[in-house]
Amino acid sequence: MLGNFTYHNPTKLIFGQDAMDALAAELEAYGPNVQLVYGGGSIKRNGIYDQVVAALAAAGKNVVEDAGVMPNPTVEKLYEGARIARENHVDLILAVGGGSCIDYAKAVAVSANLPEGVDPWQKYWVDFDEPAVDLDVIPVGSVLTMVGTGSEMNCGSVITNHGAKMKVGHVFADARVFPRFAVLNPEFTYTLPRYQMVAGIFDIMSHITEQYFSGTDDSTSDYLAEGLMRSLVRASRVAVKNPEDYEARSNIMWCATWALNTLIAQGKSTDWEVHMLGQAVGAHTDATHGMTLSAVALPYYRLVMPYGLEKFARFATSVWGVSPEGRTTEELASAGLDAMEAWMREIGCVMGISELGADESMLEGLADSTLIMQGGYHVLTRDEVISIFRASL
Repeated sequence: MLGNFTYHNPTKLIFGQDAMDALAAELEAYGPNVQLVYGGGSIKRNGIYDQVVAALAAAGKNVVEDAGVMPNPTVEKLYEGARIARENHVDLILAVGGGSCIDYAKAVAVSANLPEGVDPWQKYWVDFDEPAVDLDVIPVGSVLTMVGTGSEMNCGSVITNHGAKMKVGHVFADARVFPRFAVLNPEFTYTLPRYQMVAGIFDIMSHITEQYFSGTDDSTSDYLAEGLMRSLVRASRVAVKNPEDYEARSNIMWCATWALNTLIAQGKSTDWEVHMLGQAVGAHTDATHGMTLSAVALPYYRLVMPYGLEKFARFATSVWGVSPEGRTTEELASAGLDAMEAWMREIGCVMGISELGADESMLEGLADSTLIMQGGYHVLTRDEVISIFRASL
Protein backbone atom coordinates (compact mmCIF):
# COMPACT_ATOMS: atom_id res chain seq x y z
CA MET A 1 0.00 0.00 0.00
CA LEU A 2 1.56 3.26 -1.14
CA GLY A 3 1.33 6.86 0.01
CA ASN A 4 1.15 8.74 3.28
CA PHE A 5 -2.16 9.78 4.76
CA THR A 6 -3.99 10.93 7.85
CA TYR A 7 -7.41 9.42 8.37
CA HIS A 8 -9.97 11.23 10.49
CA ASN A 9 -13.76 11.00 10.36
CA PRO A 10 -15.62 12.85 13.13
CA THR A 11 -19.19 11.86 12.22
CA LYS A 12 -21.16 9.90 14.81
CA LEU A 13 -23.45 7.30 13.21
CA ILE A 14 -26.63 6.07 14.88
CA PHE A 15 -27.85 3.05 12.89
CA GLY A 16 -30.84 0.72 12.99
CA GLN A 17 -34.59 0.45 13.45
CA ASP A 18 -34.46 2.33 16.77
CA ALA A 19 -32.01 5.01 15.63
CA MET A 20 -34.54 7.86 15.90
CA ASP A 21 -34.89 7.20 19.64
CA ALA A 22 -31.48 8.84 20.09
CA LEU A 23 -32.16 12.04 18.14
CA ALA A 24 -33.61 14.20 20.94
CA ALA A 25 -30.64 13.48 23.20
CA GLU A 26 -28.22 14.14 20.36
CA LEU A 27 -29.79 17.55 19.74
CA GLU A 28 -29.18 18.66 23.32
CA ALA A 29 -25.51 19.28 22.56
CA TYR A 30 -26.37 22.25 20.31
CA GLY A 31 -27.83 25.71 20.78
CA PRO A 32 -31.55 26.51 20.70
CA ASN A 33 -32.02 27.52 17.04
CA VAL A 34 -32.29 24.76 14.45
CA GLN A 35 -32.70 25.14 10.70
CA LEU A 36 -34.74 22.14 9.53
CA VAL A 37 -33.81 21.33 5.93
CA TYR A 38 -35.85 18.99 3.74
CA GLY A 39 -37.04 18.56 0.17
CA GLY A 40 -40.41 18.39 -1.51
CA GLY A 41 -42.49 17.21 1.40
CA SER A 42 -42.41 13.41 1.14
CA ILE A 43 -41.25 13.26 4.75
CA LYS A 44 -44.60 14.75 5.75
CA ARG A 45 -46.49 12.06 3.87
CA ASN A 46 -44.50 9.14 5.25
CA GLY A 47 -44.45 10.30 8.88
CA ILE A 48 -40.73 10.99 9.24
CA TYR A 49 -41.34 14.73 9.58
CA ASP A 50 -43.56 14.17 12.62
CA GLN A 51 -40.90 12.04 14.29
CA VAL A 52 -38.22 14.67 13.68
CA VAL A 53 -40.41 17.54 14.90
CA ALA A 54 -41.26 15.56 18.04
CA ALA A 55 -37.56 15.06 18.77
CA LEU A 56 -36.86 18.77 18.20
CA ALA A 57 -39.70 19.68 20.58
CA ALA A 58 -38.45 17.21 23.20
CA ALA A 59 -35.03 18.87 23.01
CA GLY A 60 -36.62 22.33 23.41
CA LYS A 61 -35.47 23.73 20.08
CA ASN A 62 -36.70 26.76 18.15
CA VAL A 63 -37.20 25.56 14.59
CA VAL A 64 -37.01 27.54 11.35
CA GLU A 65 -37.98 25.46 8.33
CA ASP A 66 -36.07 25.49 5.07
CA ALA A 67 -38.05 23.28 2.70
CA GLY A 68 -37.96 22.74 -1.04
CA VAL A 69 -34.40 21.51 -1.48
CA MET A 70 -34.33 20.15 -5.02
CA PRO A 71 -32.57 16.94 -6.17
CA ASN A 72 -29.69 19.00 -7.58
CA PRO A 73 -29.42 21.93 -5.14
CA THR A 74 -28.95 25.21 -6.96
CA VAL A 75 -26.81 28.20 -6.17
CA GLU A 76 -29.98 30.30 -5.82
CA LYS A 77 -31.31 27.92 -3.17
CA LEU A 78 -27.95 28.10 -1.41
CA TYR A 79 -28.17 31.89 -1.22
CA GLU A 80 -31.67 31.58 0.25
CA GLY A 81 -30.60 29.02 2.84
CA ALA A 82 -27.58 31.04 3.88
CA ARG A 83 -29.82 34.05 4.44
CA ILE A 84 -32.24 32.00 6.56
CA ALA A 85 -29.38 30.68 8.69
CA ARG A 86 -27.80 34.09 9.13
CA GLU A 87 -31.02 35.96 9.98
CA ASN A 88 -32.13 33.33 12.49
CA HIS A 89 -28.74 32.91 14.21
CA VAL A 90 -28.88 29.18 13.59
CA ASP A 91 -26.93 26.89 15.92
CA LEU A 92 -27.50 23.64 14.00
CA ILE A 93 -28.67 22.69 10.53
CA LEU A 94 -30.62 19.43 10.57
CA ALA A 95 -30.98 17.89 7.13
CA VAL A 96 -33.75 15.31 6.73
CA GLY A 97 -33.56 13.56 3.38
CA GLY A 98 -30.96 12.21 0.99
CA GLY A 99 -27.64 13.42 -0.29
CA SER A 100 -29.00 16.57 -1.89
CA CYS A 101 -30.40 17.83 1.40
CA ILE A 102 -27.19 17.00 3.27
CA ASP A 103 -24.96 18.50 0.55
CA TYR A 104 -27.11 21.64 0.68
CA ALA A 105 -26.92 21.80 4.47
CA LYS A 106 -23.12 21.67 4.36
CA ALA A 107 -23.07 24.38 1.70
CA VAL A 108 -25.24 26.61 3.86
CA ALA A 109 -23.08 25.82 6.88
CA VAL A 110 -19.92 27.20 5.24
CA SER A 111 -21.69 30.10 3.49
CA ALA A 112 -24.04 31.70 6.01
CA ASN A 113 -21.40 33.59 7.95
CA LEU A 114 -19.09 34.64 5.13
CA PRO A 115 -18.11 38.31 5.14
CA GLU A 116 -20.48 40.58 3.26
CA GLY A 117 -19.73 40.66 -0.43
CA VAL A 118 -18.06 37.23 -0.59
CA ASP A 119 -19.87 34.96 -3.04
CA PRO A 120 -19.92 31.35 -1.76
CA TRP A 121 -20.25 29.88 -5.28
CA GLN A 122 -17.11 31.67 -6.41
CA LYS A 123 -15.20 30.95 -3.21
CA TYR A 124 -16.01 27.29 -2.74
CA TRP A 125 -17.17 25.85 -6.09
CA VAL A 126 -15.05 27.88 -8.54
CA ASP A 127 -11.89 28.75 -6.59
CA PHE A 128 -12.19 25.68 -4.27
CA ASP A 129 -11.13 27.71 -1.25
CA GLU A 130 -11.59 26.41 2.27
CA PRO A 131 -13.48 28.17 5.09
CA ALA A 132 -11.29 30.59 7.02
CA VAL A 133 -10.07 29.29 10.37
CA ASP A 134 -12.05 31.97 12.20
CA LEU A 135 -15.26 31.49 10.14
CA ASP A 136 -18.27 30.31 12.13
CA VAL A 137 -19.11 27.07 10.31
CA ILE A 138 -22.57 25.98 11.46
CA PRO A 139 -22.75 22.35 12.69
CA VAL A 140 -24.75 19.94 10.52
CA GLY A 141 -26.68 16.84 11.54
CA SER A 142 -28.73 14.52 9.38
CA VAL A 143 -31.58 12.05 9.33
CA LEU A 144 -31.07 9.92 6.23
CA THR A 145 -34.08 8.90 4.11
CA MET A 146 -32.38 8.05 0.80
CA VAL A 147 -29.05 6.32 0.36
CA GLY A 148 -26.41 6.66 -2.31
CA THR A 149 -24.25 9.71 -1.88
CA GLY A 150 -22.55 8.91 1.43
CA SER A 151 -22.97 12.59 2.25
CA GLU A 152 -24.01 11.66 5.78
CA MET A 153 -20.39 10.81 6.65
CA ASN A 154 -18.21 12.91 4.38
CA CYS A 155 -17.32 16.55 3.77
CA GLY A 156 -18.41 16.82 0.14
CA SER A 157 -21.05 19.20 -1.21
CA VAL A 158 -22.34 19.37 -4.80
CA ILE A 159 -24.04 22.55 -6.03
CA THR A 160 -25.53 23.27 -9.47
CA ASN A 161 -25.30 26.59 -11.28
CA HIS A 162 -27.69 26.43 -14.22
CA GLY A 163 -26.58 29.81 -15.51
CA ALA A 164 -23.00 28.62 -15.81
CA LYS A 165 -24.06 25.09 -16.94
CA MET A 166 -21.95 23.68 -14.12
CA LYS A 167 -22.57 21.09 -11.43
CA VAL A 168 -19.57 21.07 -9.11
CA GLY A 169 -18.62 19.04 -6.08
CA HIS A 170 -16.26 20.41 -3.46
CA VAL A 171 -14.77 17.88 -1.05
CA PHE A 172 -13.78 20.15 1.79
CA ALA A 173 -10.55 19.58 3.69
CA ASP A 174 -11.96 21.28 6.78
CA ALA A 175 -13.23 18.66 9.25
CA ARG A 176 -15.87 21.12 10.49
CA VAL A 177 -17.84 20.41 7.31
CA PHE A 178 -18.44 16.75 8.23
CA PRO A 179 -21.90 16.17 9.71
CA ARG A 180 -21.58 15.92 13.49
CA PHE A 181 -24.05 13.04 13.59
CA ALA A 182 -26.22 11.00 11.24
CA VAL A 183 -29.34 8.99 12.07
CA LEU A 184 -29.67 5.96 9.77
CA ASN A 185 -32.85 3.87 9.91
CA PRO A 186 -33.05 1.57 6.85
CA GLU A 187 -36.84 1.48 7.17
CA PHE A 188 -36.94 5.16 6.21
CA THR A 189 -35.88 4.16 2.69
CA TYR A 190 -38.78 1.75 2.08
CA THR A 191 -41.13 4.28 0.48
CA LEU A 192 -38.55 5.59 -1.97
CA PRO A 193 -39.68 5.10 -5.59
CA ARG A 194 -37.89 2.23 -7.34
CA TYR A 195 -36.22 4.60 -9.83
CA GLN A 196 -34.65 6.61 -7.00
CA MET A 197 -33.60 3.47 -5.16
CA VAL A 198 -31.83 2.13 -8.25
CA ALA A 199 -30.20 5.51 -8.90
CA GLY A 200 -28.85 5.45 -5.36
CA ILE A 201 -27.56 1.91 -5.77
CA PHE A 202 -25.56 2.83 -8.86
CA ASP A 203 -24.27 5.99 -7.21
CA ILE A 204 -22.84 3.74 -4.49
CA MET A 205 -21.27 1.43 -7.06
CA SER A 206 -19.75 4.37 -8.90
CA HIS A 207 -18.27 5.79 -5.71
CA ILE A 208 -16.52 2.49 -5.12
CA THR A 209 -15.30 1.87 -8.67
CA GLU A 210 -13.96 5.40 -9.02
CA GLN A 211 -11.70 4.80 -6.05
CA TYR A 212 -10.93 1.20 -7.01
CA PHE A 213 -9.82 1.83 -10.60
CA SER A 214 -6.62 3.66 -9.72
CA GLY A 215 -3.18 2.59 -8.62
CA THR A 216 -1.31 -0.64 -9.31
CA ASP A 217 -0.01 -1.51 -5.84
CA ASP A 218 -1.38 -4.17 -3.48
CA SER A 219 -3.76 -2.00 -1.46
CA THR A 220 -5.94 -2.98 1.49
CA SER A 221 -8.36 -0.29 0.30
CA ASP A 222 -9.01 -2.34 -2.85
CA TYR A 223 -9.89 -5.46 -0.86
CA LEU A 224 -12.34 -3.42 1.19
CA ALA A 225 -13.82 -2.02 -2.02
CA GLU A 226 -14.31 -5.49 -3.49
CA GLY A 227 -16.18 -6.64 -0.41
CA LEU A 228 -18.44 -3.59 -0.53
CA MET A 229 -19.20 -4.16 -4.21
CA ARG A 230 -20.08 -7.82 -3.67
CA SER A 231 -22.36 -6.92 -0.78
CA LEU A 232 -24.03 -4.16 -2.81
CA VAL A 233 -24.68 -6.40 -5.81
CA ARG A 234 -26.17 -9.14 -3.65
CA ALA A 235 -28.38 -6.75 -1.64
CA SER A 236 -29.51 -4.82 -4.72
CA ARG A 237 -30.85 -7.97 -6.36
CA VAL A 238 -32.96 -8.66 -3.29
CA ALA A 239 -34.13 -5.07 -2.85
CA VAL A 240 -35.40 -4.58 -6.41
CA LYS A 241 -37.63 -7.62 -5.91
CA ASN A 242 -38.67 -6.76 -2.35
CA PRO A 243 -38.03 -3.12 -1.41
CA GLU A 244 -39.03 -3.81 2.21
CA ASP A 245 -36.45 -6.52 2.82
CA TYR A 246 -34.77 -5.01 5.89
CA GLU A 247 -31.55 -6.98 5.58
CA ALA A 248 -31.04 -5.90 1.98
CA ARG A 249 -31.92 -2.26 2.62
CA SER A 250 -29.72 -2.11 5.71
CA ASN A 251 -26.75 -3.51 3.79
CA ILE A 252 -27.30 -1.03 0.96
CA MET A 253 -27.44 1.83 3.46
CA TRP A 254 -24.25 0.67 5.19
CA CYS A 255 -22.45 0.16 1.85
CA ALA A 256 -23.40 3.71 0.83
CA THR A 257 -21.89 5.18 3.95
CA TRP A 258 -18.61 3.27 3.72
CA ALA A 259 -18.32 3.75 -0.03
CA LEU A 260 -17.68 7.48 0.39
CA ASN A 261 -16.70 8.26 3.97
CA THR A 262 -13.03 8.55 2.82
CA LEU A 263 -11.96 5.14 4.21
CA ILE A 264 -11.36 3.25 0.96
CA ALA A 265 -9.69 6.28 -0.62
CA GLN A 266 -6.75 6.06 1.76
CA GLY A 267 -3.50 5.34 -0.05
CA LYS A 268 -5.25 5.74 -3.41
CA SER A 269 -4.96 8.31 -6.18
CA THR A 270 -8.69 7.85 -7.13
CA ASP A 271 -10.31 8.61 -10.46
CA TRP A 272 -13.71 10.47 -10.32
CA GLU A 273 -14.02 11.05 -14.07
CA VAL A 274 -17.35 9.20 -14.27
CA HIS A 275 -18.71 11.71 -11.78
CA MET A 276 -17.38 14.61 -13.83
CA LEU A 277 -19.04 13.24 -16.96
CA GLY A 278 -22.29 12.50 -15.12
CA GLN A 279 -22.38 15.87 -13.42
CA ALA A 280 -22.00 17.59 -16.77
CA VAL A 281 -25.08 15.70 -17.96
CA GLY A 282 -26.87 16.73 -14.77
CA ALA A 283 -25.95 20.38 -15.24
CA HIS A 284 -27.55 20.37 -18.70
CA THR A 285 -30.57 18.12 -18.04
CA ASP A 286 -31.18 18.26 -14.26
CA ALA A 287 -31.51 14.46 -14.42
CA THR A 288 -31.24 12.18 -11.39
CA HIS A 289 -27.61 11.99 -10.33
CA GLY A 290 -27.16 8.22 -10.09
CA MET A 291 -28.70 7.70 -13.51
CA THR A 292 -26.39 10.25 -15.12
CA LEU A 293 -23.54 8.11 -13.81
CA SER A 294 -24.97 4.82 -15.05
CA ALA A 295 -25.52 6.35 -18.50
CA VAL A 296 -21.84 7.24 -18.98
CA ALA A 297 -19.98 4.68 -16.87
CA LEU A 298 -19.55 1.80 -19.30
CA PRO A 299 -18.39 3.87 -22.30
CA TYR A 300 -15.84 5.53 -20.00
CA TYR A 301 -14.56 2.29 -18.49
CA ARG A 302 -14.35 0.56 -21.86
CA LEU A 303 -12.22 3.45 -23.13
CA VAL A 304 -9.80 3.44 -20.18
CA MET A 305 -9.71 -0.35 -19.66
CA PRO A 306 -6.56 -0.91 -21.80
CA TYR A 307 -4.64 1.50 -19.54
CA GLY A 308 -5.51 -0.42 -16.35
CA LEU A 309 -5.95 -3.91 -17.72
CA GLU A 310 -4.75 -5.87 -14.69
CA LYS A 311 -7.16 -4.12 -12.32
CA PHE A 312 -10.09 -4.58 -14.68
CA ALA A 313 -9.26 -8.28 -14.90
CA ARG A 314 -9.13 -8.47 -11.10
CA PHE A 315 -12.51 -6.72 -10.98
CA ALA A 316 -13.95 -9.45 -13.19
CA THR A 317 -12.79 -12.31 -11.00
CA SER A 318 -12.99 -10.77 -7.51
CA VAL A 319 -16.32 -8.93 -7.85
CA TRP A 320 -18.24 -10.79 -10.55
CA GLY A 321 -16.80 -14.28 -10.26
CA VAL A 322 -15.79 -14.49 -13.91
CA SER A 323 -13.54 -17.48 -14.56
CA PRO A 324 -10.16 -16.60 -16.10
CA GLU A 325 -9.87 -20.03 -17.70
CA GLY A 326 -9.40 -19.85 -21.45
CA ARG A 327 -9.42 -16.03 -21.49
CA THR A 328 -6.67 -13.54 -22.18
CA THR A 329 -6.27 -10.71 -19.70
CA GLU A 330 -8.08 -8.37 -22.06
CA GLU A 331 -10.94 -10.84 -22.58
CA LEU A 332 -11.25 -11.32 -18.83
CA ALA A 333 -11.29 -7.57 -18.20
CA SER A 334 -13.94 -7.07 -20.87
CA ALA A 335 -16.05 -9.90 -19.42
CA GLY A 336 -16.05 -8.11 -16.07
CA LEU A 337 -17.52 -4.98 -17.64
CA ASP A 338 -20.05 -7.14 -19.47
CA ALA A 339 -21.07 -8.64 -16.11
CA MET A 340 -21.48 -5.17 -14.63
CA GLU A 341 -23.60 -4.13 -17.61
CA ALA A 342 -25.84 -7.19 -17.17
CA TRP A 343 -26.34 -6.32 -13.49
CA MET A 344 -27.11 -2.68 -14.32
CA ARG A 345 -29.77 -3.73 -16.81
CA GLU A 346 -31.14 -6.29 -14.35
CA ILE A 347 -31.79 -3.72 -11.62
CA GLY A 348 -33.06 -1.02 -14.00
CA CYS A 349 -30.28 1.52 -14.48
CA VAL A 350 -30.51 4.12 -17.25
CA MET A 351 -28.06 3.03 -19.94
CA GLY A 352 -27.92 6.12 -22.18
CA ILE A 353 -27.98 9.89 -21.79
CA SER A 354 -30.66 10.21 -24.47
CA GLU A 355 -33.06 8.72 -21.90
CA LEU A 356 -32.23 11.73 -19.72
CA GLY A 357 -32.91 14.38 -22.35
CA ALA A 358 -29.49 14.74 -23.97
CA ASP A 359 -28.96 14.59 -27.72
CA GLU A 360 -26.24 14.95 -30.35
CA SER A 361 -26.56 18.74 -30.42
CA MET A 362 -25.50 18.94 -26.77
CA LEU A 363 -22.20 17.05 -27.01
CA GLU A 364 -19.92 20.10 -27.33
CA GLY A 365 -21.67 21.81 -24.43
CA LEU A 366 -21.43 18.68 -22.30
CA ALA A 367 -17.71 18.52 -23.01
CA ASP A 368 -17.36 22.19 -22.00
CA SER A 369 -18.99 21.35 -18.66
CA THR A 370 -16.80 18.31 -17.93
CA LEU A 371 -13.90 18.71 -15.54
CA ILE A 372 -10.87 16.56 -16.41
CA MET A 373 -9.40 14.57 -13.52
CA GLN A 374 -5.84 13.31 -13.16
CA GLY A 375 -6.11 10.38 -10.76
CA GLY A 376 -7.23 7.46 -12.96
CA TYR A 377 -5.46 5.24 -15.45
CA HIS A 378 -5.83 7.68 -18.32
CA VAL A 379 -6.36 11.44 -18.56
CA LEU A 380 -9.05 12.16 -21.14
CA THR A 381 -8.64 14.45 -24.08
CA ARG A 382 -11.54 16.64 -25.19
CA ASP A 383 -12.10 14.41 -28.22
CA GLU A 384 -12.32 11.38 -25.93
CA VAL A 385 -14.84 13.16 -23.71
CA ILE A 386 -17.03 13.82 -26.74
CA SER A 387 -16.61 10.22 -27.92
CA ILE A 388 -17.77 8.95 -24.52
CA PHE A 389 -20.86 11.14 -24.59
CA ARG A 390 -21.58 10.05 -28.16
CA ALA A 391 -21.26 6.39 -27.16
CA SER A 392 -23.58 7.13 -24.21
CA LEU A 393 -26.44 8.46 -26.34
